[in-house]
Amino acid sequence: MSYRAPGVEASVEIAAPIELVWQVMLDLPRYPDWNPFVVGIADADEPVVVGRPLLLDVRWVGGGSVKSTEVVTVIEPPAAAGPGRSARLCYEFGGLLPALYLVRATRTQRLEELAPGRARYSTWEDMGPALLNGFVPYGKMKAGFEVHAQALKRRAESLASQAGEQRSAR
Repeated sequence: MSYRAPGVEASVEIAAPIELVWQVMLDLPRYPDWNPFVVGIADADEPVVVGRPLLLDVRWVGGGSVKSTEVVTVIEPPAAAGPGRSARLCYEFGGLLPALYLVRATRTQRLEELAPGRARYSTWEDMGPALLNGFVPYGKMKAGFEVHAQALKRRAESLASQAGEQRSAR
């Protein structure tokens, strides 16, 4: 049984195609260029596949940082065509704390196509039963998710604008 972490979610509409937003989400080597929350990922050049551990370098909005091991559990890219297209990337908090049932958490990042060239990005944290979940820094996580969402929006919209300018120049 799991529950949604209290208030640990963020959502934003992005004026960019869903495929482009998805590409930005999976372009791990570029995270330091645009993401103020996840400022680095160890072995970022390795492909993102289910079962792959990710060592995230997380920078809290109010200062401080932490290294967080996450394990990719779901990769669902957007369908090639059709109505109601969406995409999903999930990963579970990994390492010793979840192995000992001290902290259990799964982060979901979801894209929904709103219209051609427009997408909604949503992210949230689900918590599983564990002894120390009450000590998780929910406020810091929420602030991080919000700055991540806004930074993803800026990055994807900038790339979409550049692509549009290149098409116009031809």
